[in-house]
Amino acid sequence: MSDVYAEPTTGADPTDPTDPANLARYTTLRLGGAARRLETATSAEEIVHKVQEAERRDQPVLILAGGSNVVIGDQGFPGTVVLVRSRGLRVVAEDAETVTVRVEAGEPWDELVAATVANGWSGLECLSGIPGSAGATPIQNVGAYGQEVAETITGVQVYDRTDGSVGRIDAADCGFAYRGSIFKYSDRWVVLSVDFRLTRSPLSGPVRYAELARALGVEVGDQVPLADARATVLRLRAGKGMVLDAADPDTWSVGSFFTNPVLEREAYELLRERAADLGEPPSWPGAGDVVKVSAAWLIEKAGFARGHSGPEGVAISSKHTLALTNRGGTASTAALVALAREIRDAVHDRFGVTLHPEPVLISCTI
Repeated sequence: MSDVYAEPTTGADPTDPTDPANLARYTTLRLGGAARRLETATSAEEIVHKVQEAERRDQPVLILAGGSNVVIGDQGFPGTVVLVRSRGLRVVAEDAETVTVRVEAGEPWDELVAATVANGWSGLECLSGIPGSAGATPIQNVGAYGQEVAETITGVQVYDRTDGSVGRIDAADCGFAYRGSIFKYSDRWVVLSVDFRLTRSPLSGPVRYAELARALGVEVGDQVPLADARATVLRLRAGKGMVLDAADPDTWSVGSFFTNPVLEREAYELLRERAADLGEPPSWPGAGDVVKVSAAWLIEKAGFARGHSGPEGVAISSKHTLALTNRGGTASTAALVALAREIRDAVHDRFGVTLHPEPVLISCTI
């Protein structure tokens, strides 16, 4: 996402797309009403200061960086939105085998990944092409093509709104889980920077994802040059509309809208029974006796093909079943939510499985 600097705005009109406080300007969905007040922070210190100022005004606070994993309601946000535009990374520890880099929260994620590949640091290469900022990655425990940021994060520097302190939370205390962490559904902590420990190597980590291995022409478990891994991931993501492109409406989304359901064994067996006429549901074993199931398969088998249209021009991406798009660029959040609700309810009715949204929902719900 490009950096956008806005002056503080009050009395914004949530329906006016030209208002600089209109949050559609700052989200990859191009949806969302206006903030009551909009502030820009270009450093960790400014982030803390802007949040503290809003608290003194007794206003709710929304931290917004790349805007790639958030759905904001048409009524906007009734408080202060802090646009995180802090930049930079620096080495804070190193030895013969590893290097630890501290990355400011507003650093664009894919620029960081490109830098690590160029420097011969392995660990993030399969996360290429993901939009958004570095500070958002621990919140979501961002993952793709067999890698998750939880594998390389050693700690997160945060502002604790409960006691007003700035400190560090070690990775072991971040509560990392599948697309989640202690940060995701809590406004207690504001991420200021993130530490990643990476391996000094010209080669990727062992390729874990079968689709990526096939595209690279290697076996699962093989290693490839970092640049090859990055280029192939970018190509695969672009083919699914998952690399931002201003000219491609299929990329005007939050990426995958639903997470893959993680089912207990009994629930998975019930799903297999209900889907017996459709073949075996694609699935992967999880930790313990749980099974992760393909949300895309459930959606498709519930009757929603790629390109399926909803109200006001919102649609399922023509390239990827999990992406819901604001294809026309003029839809409302209500229309997108209506499509998401229709899909969720149809999957539940057909298979007895409840899909959950991956992005954070602000001033809206499905």
